[in-house]
Order: sequence, then C-alpha cells, then structure tokens
Amino acid sequence: MSSPFLAIDIGNTRLKWALYDSARPGAALQAQGAEFLDHIERLADGPWADLPSPGSMLGCVVAGDAVRRRAEEQIVERFDCTPRWVMSSAGEAGIVNGYDHPTRLGADRFVAMIGARHRMLAAAKPGQPPRPMVVVLIGTAVTVEAIDADGKFLGGLILPGHGIMLRALESGTAGLHVPTGEVREFPTNTSDALTSGGTYAIAGAVERMVQHVRSHCGAEPACYMTGGAGWKMAPVMNGHFELVESLIMDGLLVIARERASN
Repeated sequence: MSSPFLAIDIGNTRLKWALYDSARPGAALQAQGAEFLDHIERLADGPWADLPSPGSMLGCVVAGDAVRRRAEEQIVERFDCTPRWVMSSAGEAGIVNGYDHPTRLGADRFVAMIGARHRMLAAAKPGQPPRPMVVVLIGTAVTVEAIDADGKFLGGLILPGHGIMLRALESGTAGLHVPTGEVREFPTNTSDALTSGGTYAIAGAVERMVQHVRSHCGAEPACYMTGGAGWKMAPVMNGHFELVESLIMDGLLVIARERASN
C-alpha cells in the first residue's frame, strides 16, 4: 500500500505545500496550503499538526539555503521523513537541460518544465507527435521557457513581475505612489496605466517567445502558465494558454515516481 507524499515549492515569497495519497502523477490531493516565508515556523504546530505523516517528500527551493534549512526543521520536527530537494541537472524525467551551466537553472523552472511535458504528453491523442512548449511562471519574477518537441530546454527569459516593476517605478519616478489599477486597452489614469503597462510588458515577452518557438520548431507550441499571479495574465494573452495552478507540484510527482522506479 502506498503512503502519503509531501510536495513543497519554496519560492521567493511563499512556501507552497501539498499532501498527496501517493508519489505518482495524478495522485489524489489530500491537503494543501501556503505560508509566507516569514511564517515557516508555524507549519509544524499549525497547518501540518493534524496531517498524516508522509512516507516521503520532495521539494524545490529558490529562496536560498537559510530558508531551506528552516523548512527542513519543520519537516523533521513534525514528520518522520528525510527532506529531499530537486537540483537542476543535465536532464531528468523527459527534459534535457540546454542551459550553459545546467545546475544554475532555477529548480522551480526545471520542475515546472517536467510537469508541463508530462501534461502535454498525457493530453496527446493516439498517434499525435509530441509538441514543443512554452512554459510561463508568473511570480515575484517571471520566467518564460522554450522546450522543443523532443523535450530539450532551448532557453528562457527572466523578467520582473508586477510588484517589482511597480516598486521600481515608484522608487525612480517622483510622485508615482498610486494604488493598483485595472488592465485597460487605453488607460486614462496613472493607476491603470501602471498596471496595464506591466501586464502588457509581460504579455509581450511571452508572445515573442511563442513566436520564436513556432519559428524554430515549425509547430504550434503547447502553452502553459502557472504561478501565484497567473490568473492576472491569462485573460490578456493572445492565443491559448492553459492555466495550471499545480504545475510545479505536478513536476515533483513525476520526478518522485521516476526516481522510485529507477
């Protein structure tokens, strides 16, 4: 009988966690939550207090070693399992890492691409060849990844998220301390102009990458978007982007199954 599996994604702002009934793609979700990084110490005695103990866990971290160690303390305090973390490598679970220095690729980006490829292959009709992909993570920073039909990561973009853009404008421009506005085609106030400008800047970078992949691969890419602010971007994108809230967790489930079978 399989035991529960704990997946953890530690970003720049929050720690996201999910408990599944087993370590495999498509596993049933039993519980999930998120904590801001300042509140990691609440986990063991708070959200995790009544959870069944997982037989294993796997996570990815971009927030640094100090934050990772704080999370490990909570895992060891509450559960009887060894903390394990994904490190980007030359290749794993169907993704070949084309970064100049593969280990320097952010683990969240690597894991999200693995989750996206599994999703793309699972959705393919019988006899349909694999498709290239564009994978977008909308968080504190925004990343836009290009993957060819064989699963090779061709390269990706990194740009500031909405919050960083607004803070940069506020700090560098006199008088720009305004509330968040709405996305408009033709903004007629400063709040809407700032929000629309940031949103369309991200959308433009993403759409340019879609064009690059379409031209390079000679096929229409499958496009996936994930991250805490993905819901803000999806409505303004040209073309179809599948919004997948759990893309990094999906990738962790794929990696956990692959490692268990090897």
